Amino acid sequence: MQTRSHVVVPLDRPSNYKDSQSRLDRTAHDEALEKSSTLYVGNLSFYTTEEQIYELFSKCASPAEGGGVKRIIMGLDRNTRTPCGFCFVEFYTHDEALASLKYVSGTKLDERVVRCDLDLGYKEGRQFGRGKSGGQVRDEHRQDYDAGRGGWGAQAQRIAAEEERRREREEVYADAREGPDAVAGGGGDWKQSESMTGPQKRARPQDSDSESDDDRYTRQRS
Repeated sequence: MQTRSHVVVPLDRPSNYKDSQSRLDRTAHDEALEKSSTLYVGNLSFYTTEEQIYELFSKCASPAEGGGVKRIIMGLDRNTRTPCGFCFVEFYTHDEALASLKYVSGTKLDERVVRCDLDLGYKEGRQFGRGKSGGQVRDEHRQDYDAGRGGWGAQAQRIAAEEERRREREEVYADAREGPDAVAGGGGDWKQSESMTGPQKRARPQDSDSESDDDRYTRQRS
């Protein structure tokens, strides 16, 4: 009877992801992960709190063996300094990180499936999103509406904002053409409102031989 153990993927195996900013080669990277006690946690709601994360990952801690959750670093939008859907969880031991990878990754927190992966370790600056808008790159091009991650994706929001500004400009121009006040019409014609207050002077009609100040100035210069 043939064994099928080779087709079963261990739940505590890290992914093949490699941070693009890491200077380690693949071999050194994998060796570092074998000792890491840090987890990267993704797909979080923007509204999930540090307390909720601590409560969840503490279930895999081993305080009796000197372990536990060492600290949690919340991922922040680079511009607004508000949570943007990821965090780093540091344990005291490598086994605790593996346990979380095995038992927590794929479970739900705030009605979202969280994703965990072993990480080389937190460094200052990594808490900020790398997207153009300040958040995560995945939220830059997302086309769906996700209430837990700020609504529409950043790119879709920019397009919607530009469309709104264009619509507002068109409304302003439409009001200028159709409003009761003096407005510029086509061909440079001007309409004056009959509702204007104060005395109004009737312009003296000019005969065909009269000339404007501009015409007079032009003739004197020629």
